[in-house]
Amino acid sequence: MPLDLHHRALVADTHNDLLIAVAARPPQRWAGFFRERWLPQLREGGVDLQVLPVFIDDAFRPEGALRETLRMIECAHVIAEGNADAVALCTDAAEIDAALAEDRIALVLAMESMPGLDASVELISTMHRLGVRVASIAHWGRTPLADGSGEDATGSGLTSHGVAALKEMERLGIVFDLSHLGASGVAHVLELATRPLIATHSSARALRDHHRNLTDDQLSAVAATGGVVCVNFVPDFLADDPADFTLGRLVDHIEHIASVAGVDHVGLGPDFVREVLADTTPPCCEDLGYGEIDPMATLPGLAGPSGLPLVTETLVRRGVPEKDILKILGGNVHRLLVEALR
Repeated sequence: MPLDLHHRALVADTHNDLLIAVAARPPQRWAGFFRERWLPQLREGGVDLQVLPVFIDDAFRPEGALRETLRMIECAHVIAEGNADAVALCTDAAEIDAALAEDRIALVLAMESMPGLDASVELISTMHRLGVRVASIAHWGRTPLADGSGEDATGSGLTSHGVAALKEMERLGIVFDLSHLGASGVAHVLELATRPLIATHSSARALRDHHRNLTDDQLSAVAATGGVVCVNFVPDFLADDPADFTLGRLVDHIEHIASVAGVDHVGLGPDFVREVLADTTPPCCEDLGYGEIDPMATLPGLAGPSGLPLVTETLVRRGVPEKDILKILGGNVHRLLVEALR
């Protein structure tokens, strides 16, 4: 029954860094590499709607960040064009629903921390022309737009350029992503936002006191915008004790967010990075620069998208009603994106 339910559901993943791994290949391999390495996993995991973030490694910053951003965006377009029978890069609600109706995976392009744009807010319009429909404005550290959660001690909100970026995103119809934004920045956005917000890969701070997670007050405030908080699967964001790196702990976070924000405001943002790192990091390099977390750690059976049916199985075992499971797996994210991209 859980497997049947999973494959009947609309499953949405709001954060998979697979573009990093694909773009690391020669351009002539992009479409084929995606089809060989990632498409089978997405199909096995029942993924129907996949948000593809553009994230730029530090090696490209600052000089090469914009070039690499454009290269990864081009990679997403090549993936879609070379696999048109299986996926579609979608820029509006009609395209998302058409792809789903044709049993193709709807891909939605995102930017993580606006790499390479710096304070040039006018380039957000360029990114929109290229297909970007979801974006955040910070990662771990400081950007010209805002501070990431790793800089919470500064107590800094959005810069004037960050405020302008939020307004421009709302004008264009790009969904603002709160994940990675510092606490004061989150408060600032919640004060200014006039459209629904998303947190593409953030978990509950009440269960794991980590600066990357959202407090109950923040969860409630995101829900009040009509937004969705998508739970991050990275074990270090779910529990302090490795003994608690379990599917049950993941569902604890899902249920907590549902209890605080409402079941209409929770989704899945797995942040699958183990295979991406294995595909792009030379074995000589032990220090991946992630400091307090182990990016190679995964929950049992959830190293990649093929394990997503295990989440449904665990939700069913918990006694979560089917109608709520359908919302959690992707119904809520689909609703948000379709409304935002009309």
